[in-house]
Amino acid sequence: QVQLVESGGGLVQAGGSLRLSCAASGRTFSRAVMGWFRQAPGKEREFVAAINWIGGRNNYADSVKGRFTISRDTAKNTGYLQMNSLNPEDTPFYYCAAQRGGLGLSSHEYDYWGQGTQVTVSS
Repeated sequence: QVQLVESGGGLVQAGGSLRLSCAASGRTFSRAVMGWFRQAPGKEREFVAAINWIGGRNNYADSVKGRFTISRDTAKNTGYLQMNSLNPEDTPFYYCAAQRGGLGLSSHEYDYWGQGTQVTVSS
């Protein structure tokens, strides 16, 4: 099992920035992919970004390219999502997830999930 714990959510004004963290523990994480997803009430969970834990290759949704940056600190077993130029459409719940496959875009490809952290962007 892999346990994931997100942190760093909060309230920010439009145009502002937040950095989300996802601490991983449990089974060896070295060959995994960490992804970030977000979900609004009544909507499907949406892919945001993913990163390969060893090589650092990454993938982004078009809606966040140029504004968000995914990274990881392998020594701390923690992934990050730096979010800049936030707008109200970037809310509200963000989840980190892990899987042992590729840089998947579908939530169904991910086996482990954190509990989520809330991001609120005021206009």
